[in-house]
Amino acid sequence: MYSRRPQDFREGLSGRGHEDASAVGGYAASARSWDCSDPWTTENRFRAPTAGPWGERAAATPPPAPPNTAGEAAPENAAGTTDQRNRFAGFGIGLASLFTENVLAHPCIVFRRQCQVNYHAKYYHLTPFTVVNIMYHFSKTQGLKGLWKGMGSTFIVQGIALGTEGIISEFTPLPREVSHKWSPKQIAGHLMLKGLTCAVAMPFYSAGLIETVQSEIIRDNPGILDCVKEGVCRLVGMGVPHSKRLLPLGVLIFPTVLHGVLHYIISAIIQKLVLFLLRRKASHHYSMDASSSVQTVLDAYFPELIAGFVANLCADVLVYPLETVLHRLHIQGTRTIIDNTDHGYEVLPINTQYEGMKDCINVINKEEGIFGFYKGFGAVLVQYTLHATVLQITRIVYSTWLQNAT
Repeated sequence: MYSRRPQDFREGLSGRGHEDASAVGGYAASARSWDCSDPWTTENRFRAPTAGPWGERAAATPPPAPPNTAGEAAPENAAGTTDQRNRFAGFGIGLASLFTENVLAHPCIVFRRQCQVNYHAKYYHLTPFTVVNIMYHFSKTQGLKGLWKGMGSTFIVQGIALGTEGIISEFTPLPREVSHKWSPKQIAGHLMLKGLTCAVAMPFYSAGLIETVQSEIIRDNPGILDCVKEGVCRLVGMGVPHSKRLLPLGVLIFPTVLHGVLHYIISAIIQKLVLFLLRRKASHHYSMDASSSVQTVLDAYFPELIAGFVANLCADVLVYPLETVLHRLHIQGTRTIIDNTDHGYEVLPINTQYEGMKDCINVINKEEGIFGFYKGFGAVLVQYTLHATVLQITRIVYSTWLQNAT
């Protein structure tokens, strides 16, 4: 449940103003020791490698121009132009990644959640081929806006989670970041902070989930802050009446926190591993050939994007069964009506009667089989295929642009 998205991709631009890519040899030498940001820190997704492992300056200082020459200011101008190109490239790459992850991928998230809570479904949509067909039917009957429903609530829930994490870390000794010289006590406190964040954001996440899966055919246009209002009402037990089958928040805390913390741990470990492997590969590459300044500029931006992409994909796959259970528990008793994911033309009510997490797991395994935990998994494949395609296109575009600009 915990947000996997970076807080601000502009952080990746914070240190690039000090680099000088005009000194190709110095830049290549510094790339061999670029800092592998700690994956426990969510803000480091797009942080620039501006210092080596011991804090030294990553880019070599260009040699001074001979005094009293007409071209004395030329290196500064060239460095400034290169620096501006690097900043623009970093901004564009980060923007493309965030836009894909938050906007273009949202229809896949909507369909995936609808499949997860639809215990009536005969088709599990385990492959991307059937997913695309049903999503096309949804767009025909409900319009394109039906594919992006609940996106505003998703952003609000992420904001609530990030704000809660910041407030708790400010007034408690629980660390928001884990240093490289970590200790078991520091790790435990950091994970406790993540768990508390999930617990506080849980009512609003539940309200946002309802907006995401509710059919556009039968609902009115929701307000942008409806998920906040519904979350508060769910917390205090007031507002719109729900079914007696609605599970209390106390029953939902454990699976919600378990899902959020597990996803975070898996993503962090895999991101750390991928960054380590990419660093070793980059070190070998630059020791063999340090002649391409364009390639070194791109390789300064992409390793953390690739590591984050792989880490989120692996974490989503591994915790997908738990996410299915979690969403069914959250949606139970809310009188939610979803789209029929078998053919995309009808609506279905959600009338489950799970007693808790253990009962939900047993019922799904008994009535729907092991693949019942993976309903809608094809939407995950579509989502990450789309994300990988956008990243590759962005890399090609900026590689061509930088080569033509040099």
